[in-house]
This record gives sequence, C-alpha cells and structure tokens, in this order.
Amino acid sequence: VQLQASGGGSVQPGGSLTLSCTFSGSTLDKDAVGWFRQAPGKQREGVLCISSSGDTTYYSDFVKGRFTISRANTRNTVHLQMNGLKPEDTAKYYCAVIWGSPNGGGLCPSGGDRDDYDYWSGGTQVTVSS
Repeated sequence: VQLQASGGGSVQPGGSLTLSCTFSGSTLDKDAVGWFRQAPGKQREGVLCISSSGDTTYYSDFVKGRFTISRANTRNTVHLQMNGLKPEDTAKYYCAVIWGSPNGGGLCPSGGDRDDYDYWSGGTQVTVSS
C-alpha cells in the first residue's frame, strides 16, 4: 500500500495549484490527513489538516485564506487547493495520515507536530517564482 502526494509544479506568484494525496490501500474516510512542507534548509512544518468529519485545522497562519483542504468523492484522496501562491510557499509538500478506526479517532492534532502522524507520502515539489 502507498500514500502518494502529487500535483506539484512551477507557477508564478499569484497562481494556483491543486495537490492530491491518494492512498492505494483503502479509503481515507476514518483518518485525519495533514499536509506538511519543507523548504530547503528548513525544518518540515505543518500546513493544515482535515479530520475524518471534515473539519480543517490550520497549522500555519501564513496560508489561511489561501489554502483549503477537502476530501474527494473517491474517498481515498484528499486535495490541497492552493491559491494566491507566494514565493515563500516554495517547498516540497508531503501528506500524512493519522489512522482512525470505526470506533473513532481521525482527529487533527491542534499542533502541526509531525510525530503525531502515522504514515507519510513522498514529496511533491512546488516552486513559486516569476
């Protein structure tokens, strides 16, 4: 089974990109899914997370109002819609999962601590430049 992040690319400032996080093993309905990013020379930081019930937790004030997270109808994919991109958004983006269960869970931690997450994708590069 595999968790895959895709959709990265190069855009000009002000542009948009949609990243996808797809799980090949099953659905992501019961799980919390977070997005993280890592710029060169910097630590990986949390961006935002969606809970199993669809609530969004933002880990970065810098992306509020520009980035949104949603679940696809296919149930095994979560999208990260990024609008108004800025050069400071340039980074490799990763998605990660906190496994839920039929009995509960699937909640987003209040802080963007990578250690809270159980399973990670590889990265997809986003470059914002003119």
